[in-house]
Amino acid sequence: MTDPEDSSTRAEGVEAGDLDLARLLDRFERTLLGGPRKYARADLGRAVDIDPDEARRMWRALGFATVDDDAVVFTDGDVAALTAAKCLSQNLAIDDELLTAITRMLGHTFSRLAAWQGQLLVELVTSRPELLSSEQAIGQFLEQLLSTIQVIQTYVWRRQLAGYFSRIVSHATGELADAGTSTSVVGFADMSGFTTLTRKASEAALRQVLEAFESTATDIVGAHNGRIVKTIGDEVLFVAEEPADGALIALELQHAAAQDDRLPPLRIGLAAGPIVNRLGDVYGSTVNIASRLTSLCRPGWVLVDRVMAESLREDARFVLRPRRPESVRGYHHLRQWRLRRAEESHPTAHRGGRARRRSG
Repeated sequence: MTDPEDSSTRAEGVEAGDLDLARLLDRFERTLLGGPRKYARADLGRAVDIDPDEARRMWRALGFATVDDDAVVFTDGDVAALTAAKCLSQNLAIDDELLTAITRMLGHTFSRLAAWQGQLLVELVTSRPELLSSEQAIGQFLEQLLSTIQVIQTYVWRRQLAGYFSRIVSHATGELADAGTSTSVVGFADMSGFTTLTRKASEAALRQVLEAFESTATDIVGAHNGRIVKTIGDEVLFVAEEPADGALIALELQHAAAQDDRLPPLRIGLAAGPIVNRLGDVYGSTVNIASRLTSLCRPGWVLVDRVMAESLREDARFVLRPRRPESVRGYHHLRQWRLRRAEESHPTAHRGGRARRRSG
């Protein structure tokens, strides 16, 4: 369903010399939104045979701003999307609560994706002066680029979905309907001192730091059979199926950060146990414990919980050192162990001056 911002409202801020750009924006709006804006809310309801209040709930769940009932902002693309949602509800017996949850998740996910892609598209176009001199050239370029991105997005989505079902089947101990609960390692990796960095560094420098952090995390988590659940500013939440994989991810992240001058030191907390998977996110006490351990970490450290410590105790690749239990929110006696590689006879071994400064 389309964004509610009215094209006529946007056009008010376009100067006379920008008319070609205005026509270009209108052209791409029609392409992206499935045609011109020609329906008000009541028209949309009649076209799909759906209650206007239900359409309004879905619109809000997608994260779009509220529009007046008589505003002509909807397109044939909105009709197709609402028809598909109606099919989910009626033909596939998906109840209203789950449908709203699915809609909200899609809105949240694609809002962030569109913001990132929009910024990238602007940078691509403005860096190529030859495109800006021709409405036809920029139009063809963007249409081809967007079509290609759509193909790749669909491919990645299907691949990720196939991987999800593969993990469920390979570890299934009961009915697939219970797949929302599993046993996993949960890890939080947090950039220490990032708040201070945001006050001192330029926007370009911050983008470089975040890009370095996200790309490093993506590579390392994927290399050790893990999965990034989400990135929240200066923090990455990841999961792994085996304790050893989670431990290797954490230690490799610390090593990579110590070697990269763009990155501040990391604080990483790991916990193992049951988690609840819902709509792409993870919940439960295991997630909470990993978060609390991260808050207790010194920069450059990895802390693990009791379950992780017991699982790794006999693994010769790792060394565990118990720490004094701490009282944190929700846990009055949280036990913790510092995790290191076995070859690290000293916390600063093989790390160089920069790493020694971090270890404290």
